Amino acid sequence: MNLLILNTILAIGFTAVLGVFSVGGFVAGYIVGYFALWITRSLYGQERYFSRLSNALHLIVYFLWQLVISNIRVFWDVITPHHTSQPGIIGIPLDARTDMEITLVANLISLTPGTLSLDVSQDRTTLYVHVMFMDDIEMVRAEIKNGIERRVLEVLR
Repeated sequence: MNLLILNTILAIGFTAVLGVFSVGGFVAGYIVGYFALWITRSLYGQERYFSRLSNALHLIVYFLWQLVISNIRVFWDVITPHHTSQPGIIGIPLDARTDMEITLVANLISLTPGTLSLDVSQDRTTLYVHVMFMDDIEMVRAEIKNGIERRVLEVLR
């Protein structure tokens, strides 16, 4: 059985036993179920469930950090009299292949202030992004490839 489904069943059972039918009770049950599954992980063989959760948490923390940094950078450019932005459009070669991978990468890029995903090439190998601060094209490409895209692929593959 898929460990995500099993963990959800354990969380529902936990809330039923306690009689606390709330989001907090479900989350507590999910955490208890996760640790119960983690303790018995040798029974499931090579299951990526536990590494995916860790990778998802790393993606969330990385994205939130980028969100804070880019908000500060855009805010500073707006309030200062001299604008430091150098906007441009660049093509980023994608390692992401599935619709889910490409969509998640493009949406996380668009959610970050100062960047906007514009289009994906017909052959789905290049993502075109508008960047507000393009000091060095290769550095921007590397930040996106080694940052958002790499972390998304670690979670989804």
